[in-house]
Amino acid sequence: MLWRVLALICALSAEAHFLQLDSISNVSAYYFNYIYCNIWEGDCQPHQDDASLQVPSRDLWAGLSQDSVSLLQRWYCSLGQCCESGDCRVTNNITGLAKDLHTKLHGQHLVQSVVLKAIQGFVNHPESNKPLTLSFHGWSGTGKNFVARIIAENLYRDGVKSECVRLFIAPFHFPHARLVDTYKGQLREAIRDMVLRCPQTLFIFDEAEKLHPGFIDAIKPYMDHYDNVDGVTYRRAIFLFLSNIGGAAINDVALDFWHSGQNREDIGMEDLEHRLRAETMDSQGGFAQSELMSGHLIDFFVPFLPLEYRHVKLCARDAYAARGIDADEATLDEVAKAMLYVPKEERLFSAQGCKSIPQRINFFLP
Repeated sequence: MLWRVLALICALSAEAHFLQLDSISNVSAYYFNYIYCNIWEGDCQPHQDDASLQVPSRDLWAGLSQDSVSLLQRWYCSLGQCCESGDCRVTNNITGLAKDLHTKLHGQHLVQSVVLKAIQGFVNHPESNKPLTLSFHGWSGTGKNFVARIIAENLYRDGVKSECVRLFIAPFHFPHARLVDTYKGQLREAIRDMVLRCPQTLFIFDEAEKLHPGFIDAIKPYMDHYDNVDGVTYRRAIFLFLSNIGGAAINDVALDFWHSGQNREDIGMEDLEHRLRAETMDSQGGFAQSELMSGHLIDFFVPFLPLEYRHVKLCARDAYAARGIDADEATLDEVAKAMLYVPKEERLFSAQGCKSIPQRINFFLP
């Protein structure tokens, strides 16, 4: 590839009479800046307004042969950042998101509807007046982390490993209360750096209920209705907060529907969202009396319902399929029966959700 690029440079020189010298200078400055920023990760500003650092227009190459233009484009795109979307790291596959939520997520009709609607609306309206902020609530094992991964995998080429995605686990990344002020500064710097590097970013805060009181307010301006904060716009960022807050309230509503003979799928957001908002506001920890709550900056409180026996079987089926095994109904029943259920007298909801299924099926493999 290198010799082809060198040959193309020679071709550019040979055909220089078609181009203006200042245009060639602009191209050189742009590609040097691109390589410096993206290959060596130098200290640069990827969104400078300097005209010499802008992507050259198609008109610039009007005097070159089509083969020369195609070769240069292939070389540039091989560096990893050239796509119709403007950035190969961002894919925004809404069709894939809808399919994955429908086929891979079990027992969560509210999540499927709300998450798809929220993400699709955000992606389709690039001029939104604030970042998208979602708060996931429910028992451990009901799919909060799973859905966060589905979102990342469909919005970004490299999923959760993308340099446009950042995961923070509260007790792991911010363990010590005495260092809260230090953590605040580090978090603000990390978010600002990512927003400058990526046109669309995803920030995931797992176990958000364990964040220290007042900590979230450090990044509240980044989630507010501001054109920019210190010259940087955060409107193309997505913030996900995952917590167990409200898990008991969600379970109570699901149990009430079951006792009254109503279908689980009849549970609506109107039955849960106001309760989740109230419990989150009154909870201890990161959300307690935060400006994020009082300023109504969370766009959707997303409830994850407790999973029933039939949903656990579907999770077991998927876990076997991921290993290339087509499990029969008897095997799926054995795995599902090995889980714990509550209330104990009714064995209705899985106490562990689907989280432990991949490890559980090891006991049933030959």
